[in-house]
Amino acid sequence: MHPILFNAGPVTIYSYGVLLASAYLLGLWLAVRRARAAGVDANRIMDLLIWVIIAALVGAKALLLIVDFRHFTSSWQEFTTLLRSGGVFYGGLIAAIAVCIWQLRTYRLPLWKSGDLFAPGIALGYMVGRLGCLMAGCCYGKPTDVAWAVTFTDPAANFNVGTPLNVALHPTQLYEAGAGLLILVALLILEKRPGHFAGRTFWSFSFLYAVLRFIIEFFRGDDRGMVMNMVSTSQAISIVLAPLSLLMLWYLSRPERPAEPELPASPRKPRFV
Repeated sequence: MHPILFNAGPVTIYSYGVLLASAYLLGLWLAVRRARAAGVDANRIMDLLIWVIIAALVGAKALLLIVDFRHFTSSWQEFTTLLRSGGVFYGGLIAAIAVCIWQLRTYRLPLWKSGDLFAPGIALGYMVGRLGCLMAGCCYGKPTDVAWAVTFTDPAANFNVGTPLNVALHPTQLYEAGAGLLILVALLILEKRPGHFAGRTFWSFSFLYAVLRFIIEFFRGDDRGMVMNMVSTSQAISIVLAPLSLLMLWYLSRPERPAEPELPASPRKPRFV
């Protein structure tokens, strides 16, 4: 596709970086908008999500380094490719959730209701971010002869992330972007259905993503690390996350479960006076 969006003198603007930034901003925008509709102080949510975005960036890189440690530490040149790579989404998601829980405790916001507010924004950001993967050529698919295959020809894609050139590949980036759109629409429809309880939107997102990611991994052609030479790292996480999500959906839907306190609507106190 077009890994390099344009050059401004000595500065190179990469398509992936622009779309990744757009993904985070759109996800942040949707989360803040939903928070305002729920009567939550938008400034609190903005502060919280900035920490979450930083954690997601670091976590995605960290898991990518872990699953392919030998490759990235074999030389300084290979290590620099880590900086150009987007990372593993699951790594970013796990780190973001951990930091989010910590921040929710700091701001004294209810865990599952807040997760429900954020989940559609995660799906929206994921969809846009995968379009960045398509532009960069990363997260590419296996060779195929399907009619909708994509063929990368830009040498920058091969240099940056090792994308095979002039080979028809499964457009796994589009598969994952489509999965993000499907999840987003499903979550918004689900929220309008009766029987809503705190945590339903978040854990529905977790379940749908785990199932769809597990399936799409079969079409991926890039090296993502293997667990026991059977499944990829992301598939292994999906195998744990999918049943955990169903368990949490059952647990949180129980009528005898104590009600979670309402989200506070009072404005935040100023930091400086």
